[in-house]
Amino acid sequence: MALEDAKTQVDQAFTREDLKGLSYENTFGGAPSFARRRYTKDLSAADIAITGVPFDQAVTNRPGTRLGPRAIREASLLQSPDAPYGWGFDPLSELAIADYGDLAFDYANVPAFPGTLQAHIKGILDSDTASVTLGGDHYISFPILKAYAEKYGPISLLQFDAHTDTWADDDFSRVDHGTMFYKAVKSGIVDPATSVQVGIRTTNEDTLGVNIIDAPTVHEIGPAETARRIKDILGDRPTYLTFDIDGLDPAYAPGTGTPVWGGLTSAQVARILRDIAGINIKGGDVVEVSPPFDTTGATAIAGAHVAMEIICLLGWNMTKKNG
Repeated sequence: MALEDAKTQVDQAFTREDLKGLSYENTFGGAPSFARRRYTKDLSAADIAITGVPFDQAVTNRPGTRLGPRAIREASLLQSPDAPYGWGFDPLSELAIADYGDLAFDYANVPAFPGTLQAHIKGILDSDTASVTLGGDHYISFPILKAYAEKYGPISLLQFDAHTDTWADDDFSRVDHGTMFYKAVKSGIVDPATSVQVGIRTTNEDTLGVNIIDAPTVHEIGPAETARRIKDILGDRPTYLTFDIDGLDPAYAPGTGTPVWGGLTSAQVARILRDIAGINIKGGDVVEVSPPFDTTGATAIAGAHVAMEIICLLGWNMTKKNG
């Protein structure tokens, strides 16, 4: 760590001159953007845009995910300013990463929200920039997937979750965080045969043909074999990665709206995400971080690490790292 730089660097979220490079601000000070990236709406030079969606409408029980993006950004400041461990390259130095800020929407006009979010993500993709979205409840993935499918065609979904979120719901006007992937498959924007859900541990009789690697299976076969199976299912298909933080066991992420025991450990997830490097990932999100239900901040810390791993997966392809 460049301690000399820490004497002079502050508020790099605004004072950083470009979109690349490490930051050595004091962890406890300065304006909190994700990983000290510069806030900007100009994506002409950006490879990846971090954006927050503080939307909290469709939680089953415990609200609070509207506060997730803010908490994840703050937790990201606790990560080492050095290269992420185990990847062999430094995305913060090699990639142009911008913090695009949060989605602006009318919280009292829920029916308008999906279209507002889809247009927001479309604007990022139209600039040839990948998005990494901080949520927000899990419904947000549906409008995001619509924007990605508009650009790439029907897309493969890699979902880490305790729930399949494919419960039947043919009323497409409903904004529900438990049925959006049913709607995504039924509307043809997600290809179920080349999609996979990891960590599932709730009963749903009809998974619409999506491949399932449930939590007990991950525990039995281990992270390396899980990653191999994921890669076999996805192949070289354009893929969107969505990570519901309740994919982790509540021991590792208690601050979520729908905690379910028997889940994945942070160590398992870290290994799986590293071992799937090379998948044709186009973007991703981390959702359902609900800070009011975790005074330790551990859930937001997990969310920040997942977001960084998604950045690394994108960066792996962008920098053509092989091996």
